[in-house]
Amino acid sequence: MTAPAALDVLRTAGLTARAWLGLAAFDLALLAGFARAHERVRACAVDRRGRDGWRPEQIVWAVEEACVWYVKRAPCLQRAAVTTCLLRRYGVRAELVIGYRALPFESHAWVEVDGQVVNDRPQYQKFFTVLERL
Repeated sequence: MTAPAALDVLRTAGLTARAWLGLAAFDLALLAGFARAHERVRACAVDRRGRDGWRPEQIVWAVEEACVWYVKRAPCLQRAAVTTCLLRRYGVRAELVIGYRALPFESHAWVEVDGQVVNDRPQYQKFFTVLERL
């Protein structure tokens, strides 16, 4: 492995570690109640300095990879919250979307950038009624 390739591996591992820590932080926020976790996502601001070289799909991938290594199954809300906050941290205007379907009842959370679903299937936009956008 060449030096630049090794640096890319280390940078990607670092991003995945930040995503893993985000999953843990969301779990801790939930211990204080859903309102606290909700407020933490709302407080994640878009960093105007830019993306630090990360493309949105790389950030989404890092969160999914962190979920593989996380200590428990991360539900869609947790994955979407962490993805939203990381995207914003790296300069992407991301929205956490929470939606539901009445019959049969189902709820789901996903992330949108410029109106496009980035971490899940786009058909959720068609079949789910949006409850909230954060």
